Amino acid sequence: MALDPQLVEILACPDDKGPLYYVASHNVLYNPRLHLSYDVRDDIPVMLASEVTHLDDAGHGRLMAIITSEGIELNSQPAA
Repeated sequence: MALDPQLVEILACPDDKGPLYYVASHNVLYNPRLHLSYDVRDDIPVMLASEVTHLDDAGHGRLMAIITSEGIELNSQPAA
């Protein structure tokens, strides 16, 4: 089961309050600006600072390649 699209639309990175990619195939929400990955466990986004994964440049590149190949878009646009 995937996250509810309405939930995904309102989620924002707790660090910079910006939009996220939801990579359902890897059960993560991803902030490409800060290279932060948040796990989705049992269909619940785990967005705690103590649980975040910091990706290095290689990890960022791999995840962005998946995002591109799967045609995933950011969940929302940043507020103006």
